[in-house]
Amino acid sequence: MEKKSCYVCGKEALSKNEIGLTKKLLDKNSKRFYCLDCLAEYLEVDTEFLLAKVEEFKEQGCKQF
Repeated sequence: MEKKSCYVCGKEALSKNEIGLTKKLLDKNSKRFYCLDCLAEYLEVDTEFLLAKVEEFKEQGCKQF
């Protein structure tokens, strides 16, 4: 699997959670991905909120994570 990097800051080797959040919250067909910090800034939320959403989506059985 090709390693993804952050579209904004260039952070390399994004985690499965970071890729999953980008797909779940922005566009499931996205070709551009955000690291946790850049996604939080883009969505104007804090990173703790996004981490809570990851756990929520996992509990719901979402296969993006």
